Amino acid sequence: MQNLRMILAVAALLWIPTVVQADSAIKPSPQLPATMPWDLEALSQPPSFEWVDEQSPVRSLFYAGEPYGGQPTRVFAYYATPGTLADDSSLDKNLPAVVLLHGGGGTAFKEWAELWAKRGYAAIAMDLAGHRPVEGKNPHDGRNRTRLDGGGPNQGDGEKFGSIDKPAKEQWPYHAVANAIRAHSLIRSFPGVDPQRTAVTGISWGGYLTCIVSGLDNRFKAAVPVYGCGFLQENSAWVPRMAKMKPAQRERWVQLWDPSKYLPAVSMPILFVNGTNDFAYPLDSYMKSFDVVPSPKQLRVTVNMPHGHPPGWAPQEIGLFVDQHLRGADPLPKLDMLMVKDGQASLRWQGPQKITKAELHYTTDTVEINKRKWKSIPAKIEGQQIVAVAPPENATAWFLTVQDERGAVVSSRVTFSGESP
Repeated sequence: MQNLRMILAVAALLWIPTVVQADSAIKPSPQLPATMPWDLEALSQPPSFEWVDEQSPVRSLFYAGEPYGGQPTRVFAYYATPGTLADDSSLDKNLPAVVLLHGGGGTAFKEWAELWAKRGYAAIAMDLAGHRPVEGKNPHDGRNRTRLDGGGPNQGDGEKFGSIDKPAKEQWPYHAVANAIRAHSLIRSFPGVDPQRTAVTGISWGGYLTCIVSGLDNRFKAAVPVYGCGFLQENSAWVPRMAKMKPAQRERWVQLWDPSKYLPAVSMPILFVNGTNDFAYPLDSYMKSFDVVPSPKQLRVTVNMPHGHPPGWAPQEIGLFVDQHLRGADPLPKLDMLMVKDGQASLRWQGPQKITKAELHYTTDTVEINKRKWKSIPAKIEGQQIVAVAPPENATAWFLTVQDERGAVVSSRVTFSGESP
């Protein structure tokens, strides 16, 4: 094993980048906390890499990760473009690009990279748990993964929470964020990619990572976290886990790794995508996360959105939002604040697409926010204004959704009873 580590260390030094270094470095926001542990200048540089498969429609590679346990690491990733799918490199000119971050229990998903390549993007999807999927087998089954020689930390409870007393650079969130930014620096340097038109999207824990990465790496022009958010210590699936920590451990975890510390530094447009009843990332923490973002932001909250990787990359609004900001396509409808007054709930909207449907959603339940039942009632479309009957007096939360002629849905901010208008 020691000989293998020595070989890997030498190999890491001998990997010679075959790409031109991108000319743009991350410009850290003054809103980032002083405790931020990443070297953003170093992460701005494209990492060394080597191809595993340079011939298939969806290609694969290893790139250099951060040292772990005193040893060099490598990261497995899939890469696809319109040109790789068609076996025609002439199609790859000034492509927009997207970085794809999987969630807990996930890996590098070939189908996700292919989906974005079919949309006209260069796409990179990496494994953030020191593994790689077994080719030809279902990647959604965790048994179909192999541990990398030289892989970084796994994505279990021990690596995410149990390592809190270790140095920051020996913990999973540090490596996952760093490897996401390294993937961004790498894809920006590839021939045929326009480094000034990139986006990041992630699902569940990948959405969590997207919230952090979008605050750190201002080179992205759009970000779409799905499910994931911050304020996990206040309400999330991990509150019981954090309760087992000592107060100082919990405080350190929140300061280093909770997205609430990084979302105030987000500078690019961001779309938050979630459901009303998500088991992991409930709406109260979700709205707090949305509220602290200073950049242009939109929401797509829908009733009972299922949780998972395919359901998390399925919403067409993700692609439309990225198209809007990277390709100048028609924007999603923009909604003003939902107001409730004189027995009506109303808001104004703007956008080039016709609105074909609008609904008000509310709940009167008082149980945990992600276990409440929601009711939906139709709203009227009156020009640039949407009007519905106000939610009942005993409503505990409410929001409005609109759908445009493409079928794209966006929502207002979710309002909770007792909030100041």
